[in-house]
Parts: sequence; C-alpha cells; structure tokens
Amino acid sequence: MNRKLASIYLTMLLDKRFMALREALVDFRQLFSFRKRVVSVFLQLDDPYSYLLSHYLESVMNRYGKKVEFRIYLCQGLSGAYTPQPGMLAEYSLADARRLADEFSIPFLDAGDTPTVEFRRPLLDFLAMEQDEEDFADTMISALAYYWRGDTEGVSKLLGRPGGGSDETNVLVGKNQLLLRKLGHYSCATLNYGGEWYWGVDRLLYLVRRLDGQKLNRYKDPIPELASMAEARKLKLPATAPATAKALPPLEFYYSFRSPYSYVALRSVFAIANAFGLKLDIKPVLPMVMRGMEVPRAKLLYIVKDANREAQRRKVPFGKIADPVGEGAERCIAAFFYAKTQNRQFDFVLEAGKAIFAEGIDLATDEGMQVVAERAGLFWPELQEGMKDEQWRHEVKKHRDELSELGLWGVPVLKIGDQAFWGQDRDWLLAHTIEDLCQSGEGIMV
Repeated sequence: MNRKLASIYLTMLLDKRFMALREALVDFRQLFSFRKRVVSVFLQLDDPYSYLLSHYLESVMNRYGKKVEFRIYLCQGLSGAYTPQPGMLAEYSLADARRLADEFSIPFLDAGDTPTVEFRRPLLDFLAMEQDEEDFADTMISALAYYWRGDTEGVSKLLGRPGGGSDETNVLVGKNQLLLRKLGHYSCATLNYGGEWYWGVDRLLYLVRRLDGQKLNRYKDPIPELASMAEARKLKLPATAPATAKALPPLEFYYSFRSPYSYVALRSVFAIANAFGLKLDIKPVLPMVMRGMEVPRAKLLYIVKDANREAQRRKVPFGKIADPVGEGAERCIAAFFYAKTQNRQFDFVLEAGKAIFAEGIDLATDEGMQVVAERAGLFWPELQEGMKDEQWRHEVKKHRDELSELGLWGVPVLKIGDQAFWGQDRDWLLAHTIEDLCQSGEGIMV
C-alpha cells in the first residue's frame, strides 16, 4: 500500500467517531439477534502466554457466562512473516512469562523444572478429541496448568483415556488457524469479541471493561483476581531516587520512529529514568520492514489499533498518522543524532513521535521536519546540514546487533544491566526490577 494512502487509511480507522459508530453497530446487531454474545478464545498448549491468560478465564466466564458464550479453540499461532524469529520468541516468551507469573502469583514450573514437553503430542491429541465437549474449557485450562507447572503426574491423570490420532489433531488445529486468520489475527493467547482483539492478560482488562459497559456482569463488584493483577501492573515510582540508584548502569531504550508502541512508551520511560536518577540512552533502530522483515497487513492493523488503545489509557496524543517508513525514518534517525550533539535528543524524539502519530506531519519532507526542529529547540538550517552526516548508519547497525545478542528483534526494548524488557506494557515491571536492584545491590556498578 502506498505510504500516504496507508497513513490516510490508518487515520480514518482510528477516528473516534468511526470507532464509536462501528462498536455501536456491532452491539446493536448482537442485541437484536436474541442470541448470546460470543467471545472466541484461541489457546496454544505450548505458549506460556496462553497459560497465563487461562489462569483468569474461569473467573471471567463465571461472571459473564450467563449472557456470553466463551468458545475455546485449540490452536497454533500463524508462522512465517507473522513470527519472523520463532526461536528467539519462544525463549524470550518463557522468560517474560516467568516474570509475569511471579508478579501475579501464578504457579509456574513449580512442580517441575521444565514444561512437560514429553507429553505435548499426547496432550494435543487428547484436547483435539475433547474440543466439542461441554466441559472443554475446564479441560483446556487444566491441560495448560499441568503443562506449564511441569506437573507430569497431573498430565498422566488427565490422559486417563486415549486421545485421537495425530492426523485428526492436525486437521482440527489447521481449521482453527483458518478461523483465527479469518477473524483477523495471527497469534494465540487472544480473545475476539465484537470484531475487536484482546491479547493475553495484558489486554484482558479491556475486554472486561467492554462487557461491563454492556451490563453483562452478573455482579456489581469487580473480579478480585483481575483487580489484583491491575494493581500489580500500575507504574509505581519513588518520590525521591534511592541513593544506590546512582551506581546502576544506564537505562537503554531501543527505539524505532515507525513503532507506535515506542512512541507510546516515551513518557513513562522518561518518568522512570527521572524518578531513579538514571542516565537514559535512546538507541534508534530502523523499522522492521527496512531490516528485511515483512509486517503482514493483519499484524500492522492490530498493532496500530492496540497502540491507540494503550495511548488512550496513558493519555498520550494519538490517532492522526503519517507513516515515516523509508526516507522519513532515515531522516528522523539522522536528525536524532544531530539533536544528541545539542543535548536535545529527548525533546526531538518526543516531538517527532507526536508529529508522526498524533498530528499526521510527514517527516519525509523539509516542511514537516522544520516544524519538529523548532518545537525541539533546534536551529533548522543547522539541522538540515547535520542530517547529511551518514555516521548514524554505523550506530544503527550496532544497535541492531545488540538487539540480536539479547535474543530480540522488535522494539521497544528497555534494558538495564543484563535484564531486557520488550514492550511498552512492561514499564511497570522495569520499575519493579530497578527498585529491587537498588535494594539488593545486584547489578550495581562498582
């Protein structure tokens, strides 16, 4: 799709009036269908995020099950361009899920050192045979729990009778993958309701809020487990920086000017660095599509719509987009490195992000870049000259290599010492980690 046409389309898609009308039409159609609302849930046995999501499903279904039908599908996420680095993703997902489980007090590999991978195929065959049963949700939740707790005894009890054959399982999973694609997504640990997607425990609260808004909750009080999770995910910062924070390494922020999540994360990253008195080192990288990786349309649309949701939650301006891919991204990076020589890099990255994602200003043009330069306190003629310096290409390549060494490829990534956090929704976890480092003394530079 042409860059400018794509920008216009995305801006229309995120228009608040259009979004409200679309949601109202979906709700109206459901109301007069005289049928239960449907939430489609796609879960993958060997996906730790599916396990974390399943931990809360029983409580959610208990609250909304009278008026909402939860359809659970045994599935696998789409591969290829949707998952450009599957090995890296699997390794990082395990570490990330373990950290989340600790924060949310969810049992994780407490009955064994590793998932019960030796039972993966028998469990898949068993679950495929059970999917049409009325109690399949309970069966799937139990299977995920046994698998990700490393509970071989629990798995053995669940497999009390033989499952189906591998061919039947492959057909079923393939059928569910087609449904996942048809509905417009590519990943498991996801829920679809009324045309909207919610990924993992991180977005479950958005679904609950929508169901509550439609008065589908059996009770008036919130779900205790979700309230506890929401409290854990709040970004809590110290009033004054701990003295030991002075000895911590810099906070490194791998950033792409095309990444809406990177932009949405900016303010909270600045707040964390300021609260702990940390040196912040922003490390730009080229967009994925400029690094030889494809971003399918379904993935792009979900990312933009989800980032819009997150921006609203954080009260970050968002919605009028001018995609900077190509020359725009390169000019932004060149301008960033010039701004850094003037100690204006933080002003520049914030103003550039706002121009790209909230105001639809095209930074591939001199007119657009001049607006950002002036807002960031940069002298436009000097910036024009500074952008001619090609040294940034060497720095960007070094940043990409550093990401690969971390086992990551996407952004935003936040790193302190030897600990890395991928995603703008891990800012609270980063803050917890920094606080723990200050208290324990681990990672302190001496």
